[in-house]
Amino acid sequence: MSETTQNTNLPQEREPLSPFAEFWGYFSVNKGALAGLIYIAFVIVVAVLAPIVAPHNPAEQFRDALLVPPAWIEGGSWSYILGTDDVGRDILSRLIYGARLSLLIGCLVVVLSLVLGVALGLVAGYFGGMVDTAIMRLVDIMLALPSLLLAIAIVAILGPSIFNASLAISFVSLPHYVRLTRASVLAEINRDYVTASRVAGAGHLRLMFSVLLPNCLAPLIVQATLGFSAAILDMAALGFLGLGAQPPTPEWGVMLADARQFINSAWWVVTFPGLAILVTVLAFNLMGDGLRDALDPKLKQ
Repeated sequence: MSETTQNTNLPQEREPLSPFAEFWGYFSVNKGALAGLIYIAFVIVVAVLAPIVAPHNPAEQFRDALLVPPAWIEGGSWSYILGTDDVGRDILSRLIYGARLSLLIGCLVVVLSLVLGVALGLVAGYFGGMVDTAIMRLVDIMLALPSLLLAIAIVAILGPSIFNASLAISFVSLPHYVRLTRASVLAEINRDYVTASRVAGAGHLRLMFSVLLPNCLAPLIVQATLGFSAAILDMAALGFLGLGAQPPTPEWGVMLADARQFINSAWWVVTFPGLAILVTVLAFNLMGDGLRDALDPKLKQ
């Protein structure tokens, strides 16, 4: 047998996958996470194209079409596919614009709580001692209080508005990011690469943000995804209580609050905003589970 034939029979070495290809391979196996990602991408596209996609202005009132049922029910109209509310506003248009507002609030809350939580967690885990004790005792006090009640108290002090509600939700979300970052830092701080960087003369800021933080990002990304769904849910709760967005803002929680009196007489006014909240929060939770499975080395097979 020739040498060429022998070489062709040898097993071929597989080229290593890129980090993104490896991540996508693990993520795409989870069908629930993939469905959640597709739905979230669809909601983002609809929210961005809201002025084009929405059939009507969300604040426009059609006085001759009060509490019109969905189009497929007797008495409905295809001009208002999901029906109208008690003052004649198109529910579908308000849901579409409400998606834009919910995503914006989720981004604001996650960015604020993530930045502050990561900074405090890095400081607590890196310096330790009295600094760590002071930060973690404050976090423990915050965790001892029900998050929604604490957010209600903060909004009551600042005044009801969508911005103040976002600040309140960001504040009550801080402890999760602080504890998660601190735990990740404590797990990494004594590893060889950190010691080598310290011996090479890296300063405190470089060690925290350039050496430690990149190796703590995987659990933080998962927590941020789950925090996004929690922010949407909490904002809907505050809007339902009249402490978040104020009417006539097309926010899903406000839509539910306005429709409470029509639960028995006009089910569609309550059902569709509730389904929008349910499905969106479920999609983010499913995607968060998929991210956890794909980014956690212990769960990879």
